[in-house]
Amino acid sequence: MANISAKEVNQLRKETGAGMMDCKKALVEANGDFEEAILILRKKGQKVSAKRANNDTLEGAVFVKTSADAKVGYSIALNCETDFVAKNEEFSKLGNGIIDAVEANGLTSIEEAKAATIGDLTVEAILTDMIGKIGEKIEITAVEKVEADAIGTYTHSNGKLGVLVALTGASGDAVLEIGKDVAMQVAAMSPISVGPNDVPQEIKDKELALGREQAIAEGKPEQIVDKIAQGKLNKFYKDNTLLAQAFVKDGGQSVEQVLKSVDSNLTVTSFKRVSIG
Repeated sequence: MANISAKEVNQLRKETGAGMMDCKKALVEANGDFEEAILILRKKGQKVSAKRANNDTLEGAVFVKTSADAKVGYSIALNCETDFVAKNEEFSKLGNGIIDAVEANGLTSIEEAKAATIGDLTVEAILTDMIGKIGEKIEITAVEKVEADAIGTYTHSNGKLGVLVALTGASGDAVLEIGKDVAMQVAAMSPISVGPNDVPQEIKDKELALGREQAIAEGKPEQIVDKIAQGKLNKFYKDNTLLAQAFVKDGGQSVEQVLKSVDSNLTVTSFKRVSIG
């Protein structure tokens, strides 16, 4: 059996990030062969990953990044099993590395993100190695991309919620500043769409049906039931679509009105709200 030195164990730990005891065991098993020890540690990660494949990942963090010109925005959700791991510096470093790779390559899907490389390894291989090291499941659960004249962003203080807002019609510092405010609005109010035209038809039909039922239950005349239902649907739009919502920083104006006060051509075309749990 090879005589394994503390220096060799520390070197393997630095390269793989695995624990000292795991590194020593791998080197002993590999009879001192450094590359073989790395393979042993990765196989361990694969075994742990397979064992925990069905575990829930309800903790984690959202990472947000924009291109240098602020015209393209990306966000990812990196999930794990416990809040302890989510708050770990190494977990944060991994998430930032993945979002950097996503932004650098213009990626739009989870599969693309897993296939991207950081250094000599794919993201998927790095995730597997991390799983073997910490002993719990880690996975990418969302990858989003938006493009526009300007991208507003917001990441909540707990790191579990991130928003991208696509703004068109104007650009510049003032637009980015209001874009951040609108992204905070999306985070706080969770609108279902940008405007009424984007609300799915099945939701409109459901709200109209509920409005009619309420009007009938209240004994309203049959000839005005549809008008009442439409009024309730309009109220639903005001509460649940972004541009019609009251602006959280100034309830006297809608989001749309605030955008127009910055530039008459400014509007929102889409948004992405990514959260953990």
